[in-house]
Amino acid sequence: MTSSVYPPDESVPAAAADDVEFISQIHVNTATELAPTGQRGIDVDYLRRYARALEDGGFDYTLLPYGSASADSLTLAGAVGQLTERLKVVVAVRPNVAFPLVVAQQLATIDQLNRGRTVVHLISGGNDAEQARQGDYLPKAQRYARTREFLQLLRRAWTETAPFDVAGEFFRFDGFGPGFPTFGGGALPISIGGQSDEAFQVGGELADVFSFWGEPLSEIRQQIDRIDGIAQAAGRADRPRFWVTFRPIVAPTDALAWEKAHGYIERIGQTYRSGAFFAKGLATPDAPQNVGSQRALAFAERSERYDRALWTPTAASTGGTGASTALVGSYETVAAAILDYIDLGASLVSIRGYDTLNDLVDYGRYVLPLVRQELAHRAATGRRGTLQADHPGGFAEPELAGAGR
Repeated sequence: MTSSVYPPDESVPAAAADDVEFISQIHVNTATELAPTGQRGIDVDYLRRYARALEDGGFDYTLLPYGSASADSLTLAGAVGQLTERLKVVVAVRPNVAFPLVVAQQLATIDQLNRGRTVVHLISGGNDAEQARQGDYLPKAQRYARTREFLQLLRRAWTETAPFDVAGEFFRFDGFGPGFPTFGGGALPISIGGQSDEAFQVGGELADVFSFWGEPLSEIRQQIDRIDGIAQAAGRADRPRFWVTFRPIVAPTDALAWEKAHGYIERIGQTYRSGAFFAKGLATPDAPQNVGSQRALAFAERSERYDRALWTPTAASTGGTGASTALVGSYETVAAAILDYIDLGASLVSIRGYDTLNDLVDYGRYVLPLVRQELAHRAATGRRGTLQADHPGGFAEPELAGAGR
């Protein structure tokens, strides 16, 4: 285990993290990986409460995820936009389930209704069984080529001022346009994620945002550099923003956070083994197809802990399904760990808990204010505060001390 600790008052560029924003994920009912109640529908009162908690907690965005057995992300985004005043929606869309010009129209409508608070996250698909559930049998190697075409058509639908024709590899139409406009009249921000070579190429060349699951700092640094290199080679004047996702397990002290974390593991594992939360046949712990899950399991096999607070047994317990690596520690420790990733260039930080609503409230009360306080200090002084300095108990987990893991 290595630390990423900075001495207090180390100089930093004053504007290095001015644009840092926070994301979490919406939940439509009380079922969690810790307590899979079996509830699958939308509890409207709970959804309203959850959306309000996101906004009250200071989050900037909420992800509306997409799955073949989940609530429709576009419809849900429209509802969340009306339940909130400031929160932006990140709408997950799979290019296999809808025609790009129709999705462009739907997203622009949502963006008009919520007055410019819409982002789209394109999911190319990393699991053949999940894709096949909705009739998509395109080989994985071709999915990012389809995503590239889909992304380009979204932007054209939002920005072309005269009708146009397309005869592409995956989509064909005649005389479309102009399309229904977004609130601001331009293209909406588009996010891409993934760990395959194809994902990096499409994301580096075209995406406004590139999304990573939580990995060790050294790995995230390498991936950011790779995306930057692809963007530069493509002749981009800008570069994508970087979005990194964690599942923090927090408490007032490090010792209490570790006690909570160790109590979670068997419960999470049992949930995934039973298929009580994630459909059987789609979680593939023995041989996941997507590179992100393969990497998550490899990191977990190599070490339980990395850097200041990254903890991998949660990823192992889920079979690498989705973003599942944790940051474990006190509010101060986890805030410092988030800042370590911000220092690498992540300006969008997604945090969502295993105890969903309770964790969300804790993040908003205790973690986000610490990160923002440090960023404000840097902006005002051009120097680091003390949050990332080594502090008593900062790496405390007595049972692991000296264990070489």
